[in-house]
Amino acid sequence: MRRTPVAARAFIAVVAVCAVGCISPVLTRVPWAGQVPTGAGGAPVAWPSLGLLAALYLAGELPGRCPFFGERVPVRAGSFFPFLFAAAFLLPPSAAALVAVPGALAGRVEHRPSAARRIWRAAQLALTVGAASSVYGALGGPAALGGQHGPGGQRGAVPDFPHVLVPACAAALAFSLVLALLDGAIRVPAEHVPVRNAWHGLFASSFGPHLVHALAGLMMAVLWRGPYGPLSSLFVLLPMYISCWVFAQYHRERAAHRATIRALVQAVDIKDTYTRGHSERVGRASVLIAREIGMAPERVEALRFAGILHDVGKLGVPTRILRKDGPLTPQERRVIELHPEYGHEIVRGIGFLDEARAAILHHHERLDGTGYPHGLRGAHIPESARVVAVADAFDAMTSNRSYRRGRPVAAAVEELRRCAGSHFDPRMVRALVRALDRYDWSAATVAVTSDEATLPPPRGQVPGAGGAAGAARTADGDGRSER
Repeated sequence: MRRTPVAARAFIAVVAVCAVGCISPVLTRVPWAGQVPTGAGGAPVAWPSLGLLAALYLAGELPGRCPFFGERVPVRAGSFFPFLFAAAFLLPPSAAALVAVPGALAGRVEHRPSAARRIWRAAQLALTVGAASSVYGALGGPAALGGQHGPGGQRGAVPDFPHVLVPACAAALAFSLVLALLDGAIRVPAEHVPVRNAWHGLFASSFGPHLVHALAGLMMAVLWRGPYGPLSSLFVLLPMYISCWVFAQYHRERAAHRATIRALVQAVDIKDTYTRGHSERVGRASVLIAREIGMAPERVEALRFAGILHDVGKLGVPTRILRKDGPLTPQERRVIELHPEYGHEIVRGIGFLDEARAAILHHHERLDGTGYPHGLRGAHIPESARVVAVADAFDAMTSNRSYRRGRPVAAAVEELRRCAGSHFDPRMVRALVRALDRYDWSAATVAVTSDEATLPPPRGQVPGAGGAAGAARTADGDGRSER
């Protein structure tokens, strides 16, 4: 725990003490010979169920991997939460909290210090599961499931559907709230996150998955209490493992996509040092426009890829032309104007790019037909290309170059408006202007290679500084290629 800030260690210690207090009622009633085990308030504790659930959760967390179809696939956090929810539905709060401790202490830790993280995870889950079990019991969940918590529950009793769903969903809500509360609280001392931002998005992003886990846990609890006993509930494991494998495969594929895009962008940046970071910023601006005009999430993702890769065709342009200090000759400009076609050929075989390929090919077309490479007009230009064209011109005007300074954002917007209808789609220009009204733009390089494109900072920060460039030449500025 040497690398853990003192304040974070103190907070972890407080949470750990609270967790011990939560599970102490059952720890002080470990069954001895001739003793009837009880939990909080004298409620009976089903020690065989407690031990089996704790062992199942431990077995899932111990290897940190999910063996399936002959390969070992990384398990995402929360893959085995249905066991914890089953414990919350079958056991008293103190016993349910104890189920989480062995697996949390033995589970894989990605980052150091591992001891502090294991203690934190165990204490956090103990309190979270205990809270979920308390809410479930307070709302009559055990009776709706078919008996009281523990061994007194009637074997084979028919659950009271749909009424049992109410306490189960409330338990999922309590689970998600407590987990988000603790996750946000530890970020303040451990990561020095401002208090106002510590809990941002934690509950909203986790409640849906936790509700699904709770329903899976409820299914386990119903089967557990059914006529065939606990072993029948293990059939829930099969869909869990399948979903685990599919989920991991999806994220593995996404990671491969990001790595492919990152490699291509780095190759362009190395070759064309004038525009380093330009691709990421165009991807960022393209996302702003796409969201503003109401594109579906999958199309927004495609526009992000298109913006990032719009200049990948420069890999086919001689470096001496890209790095030339003076104005380009007509022959050199003709070579430069081939880069959209080069880019389209480079990404032709990358299936996941979809709509992005058309944007890469046509992002230099103009509404009046004077663009390149095919001289398309108006609606014949793909919508994705019209989005990237505006984003590309905007960043070209607002970014500093070694041979000139960038324009202020307001001046760049005015130039886009002036050229709307001739060079740029007015709808896309208006969308960018609306987005900039809510977000300030910075020309600093921002890597847009994550699952969610990074938005500009909220208004109140200083926008990118200016210089001189012109959208009237489709971001070709002072006669040079768009760099």
